[in-house]
Amino acid sequence: MALEVSSTQPVPDADVIDVDEVTRTEQMRGKARELAARHQAKARKALDEQRVRVAARVRDWFRTTDVTDAQLADEIERKRRRDQDQGERELRSRVQALREQLRAADEKTAPALSAQLTAAQAQIQLRRDEDADRMKVSGRDLIKARWMKKATRIGALGAGSLAYVNGVAAEPLLALASLGAAPLAWFYLGREFAADEKPAAVIPGQSVGRDGTSVPATGVPAAPFVPDTLAAMGRVSLVKPESGRVQGEKDLVTALIKAGIITAAQRDETHLAGVIQPSGPGWTATVDLPRGVKASAAVSRVEDLASALRIKKSRIEISGDTSDDGHEGRFVLWVANEDNPYGSEKHMSELIGADRWDFWQQGVPLGADARRERHTMHLLWSSLLIGGLMGYGKSYMARLVAAAAALDPTVRVIVVTGKTGPDWAPLRHIAHQWIAGATPDIIRRVLGVMEQTIGEMQDRGTELDRLYEEDPDSVPEGKITPELAQKGMGPVLLVVDELQELLDGAALVQVAIEDEPEGGGRPKARSGRDLMVEAFARYVRVTRFVGGMGVFITQRPDADSVPTKLREVCAKRASYRVKGDRSSKMVLGDDAVANGAAPHLLGDASKGVVVLDQGGEQGHATLKADVIDLPDFREICLRGRQLRTDAGTLTGDALEYGKEDAAAAAAAQLLADCLAALDAASLDRARTERLLELLAEHAPDRYWETTKAQLQARLREAGAGTTKKIGAVDGMANANGYTREQIAAAVKTGK
Repeated sequence: MALEVSSTQPVPDADVIDVDEVTRTEQMRGKARELAARHQAKARKALDEQRVRVAARVRDWFRTTDVTDAQLADEIERKRRRDQDQGERELRSRVQALREQLRAADEKTAPALSAQLTAAQAQIQLRRDEDADRMKVSGRDLIKARWMKKATRIGALGAGSLAYVNGVAAEPLLALASLGAAPLAWFYLGREFAADEKPAAVIPGQSVGRDGTSVPATGVPAAPFVPDTLAAMGRVSLVKPESGRVQGEKDLVTALIKAGIITAAQRDETHLAGVIQPSGPGWTATVDLPRGVKASAAVSRVEDLASALRIKKSRIEISGDTSDDGHEGRFVLWVANEDNPYGSEKHMSELIGADRWDFWQQGVPLGADARRERHTMHLLWSSLLIGGLMGYGKSYMARLVAAAAALDPTVRVIVVTGKTGPDWAPLRHIAHQWIAGATPDIIRRVLGVMEQTIGEMQDRGTELDRLYEEDPDSVPEGKITPELAQKGMGPVLLVVDELQELLDGAALVQVAIEDEPEGGGRPKARSGRDLMVEAFARYVRVTRFVGGMGVFITQRPDADSVPTKLREVCAKRASYRVKGDRSSKMVLGDDAVANGAAPHLLGDASKGVVVLDQGGEQGHATLKADVIDLPDFREICLRGRQLRTDAGTLTGDALEYGKEDAAAAAAAQLLADCLAALDAASLDRARTERLLELLAEHAPDRYWETTKAQLQARLREAGAGTTKKIGAVDGMANANGYTREQIAAAVKTGK
């Protein structure tokens, strides 16, 4: 009987897999793969970096960029010095031999040997002088040496390759040997760059493009700035336009250290605010100085910085950063590409072609700065002082102001010049007052005109007060408005030229200030100079709000010709070239010069270049002023006269001067008409009656109603004289009349 056994226990199965163990195994494999991928990526990155370094070194080797200009200059100098030494050794040997022969020579041969010795010594000195010039390394020498080095390297590589191919063909084992050298070469070329091999530091905010140029954060490639290393070493004459450029922050900070603006210990505290970037015909940078160092420290050392950059001081402009982000420890540097960034050509003013000008809205177009930016000055509510040496353009700048005022018929012009001459003569056509000279009588007239003008302007102020009480909207700021100017209350421009001559002449004049002093005795008197300075300064102060403006010009900027009392009330000041910063301060003031205004740094080639300080937050600007030549200025003034005639604003001296001018023009017209009428009739003489008939036929609109007596009177006033016997004419044996020769002589005399 069989026994059956049942059990509920599971029977073990050899094919059952432990799931946990499998999971752990997969995790370990994943980590291994991840680690392998990481190592592979790291190795790939290292290989890529090594490939880049190898390519960079090979490229630099072919381009010879691993050799600096300084190293090339050293090689050139060493080679030239070897040639120099060899030549000098030969000459010295000859001199030594001649000296020994001279010692043993007799009286007959001694003179000839002495002459040969002197010639040899002179040849040595001449050779030294020539070699000294040859030792100077120029930019052309550097270019030639660099190309020679490139050619040498390419030639060496070609020769080496040819030798290798020939060697392998002759001995195949050489190829196996070269396989062992290849990894060593790869390792050597792919090593990390040494400190002196690293590319120049990139300015913060920039990256380096594939071509090696710096790229600002905006993504727009910036022009590469290549430093002239030889210029920094002082070995080459700085005539290249690229000199003065820096490659990055490091180079610029180094120049600041050499200029003494900061110390070497402050290098890490000095940074650029932004990037070095092109600006017009030059480049600009904004520099943050170390804490405690003022921007004025850089502004006052322009010449030192120019020396550090190896450029002329005329190429540098430095000013404190007056922008919203600026502060007292930040300055803006601009360096031009050329020694004379303003150019030597004249730029004619746009006022020459203008039919009319709005002095209120358009101001005075002055000119362009070195960055080719145009500048306009609004003189209304202020006055201008212009100083500088003779012959650099002061009168031209004042002429720009006067021309703009001449073309605005609402502006009244008063001219006071310390000497006679044609410079301001065209303004006689429009000037309400025109005074020239510095005699005692003229000085007293100037003082009288100033007193009268100030009184009239104060009366204008009283009228403004009345208008403000009656109609406040018509005088919104308590000043004159364009609407009031159209009604006869226009601006008044006072032009004072040759201020130094006026003050010198006024110093010789004593002016009584009290006719009947108390207690009897002589009336008190004051120096005319003091009174004139006070009159000009008072005019500027009290007439500004009622449209009073002044332009004061002096060519001798010192304490006597530029009184502080007058300078301080002129909000705008302009200076052409002067000698020394003291004269600059006399014209522009201490603050402007401390902030970088430097007319004393302008050179002989800076004619027409002016440093303008407009006061307030505008700061100063150096610009090349536009030009209006005298003939063009006269045409402008004639247009201004017609504008004033049409507007009814022609007054004072100009009105009387115009009458004389009109009479002269009428006389010239009459004589020209008489000649034309006689020529048309083929006559060389005519009685008065016949001449009048000819004139009526020639120009009936001018002579139709003229009588015989009137024609004779007008010809007499025109310089043709009276009638005379002209011989047989019109059936008369010896009639009275005029000859063509007589009238032509009057024309010639009138000219």
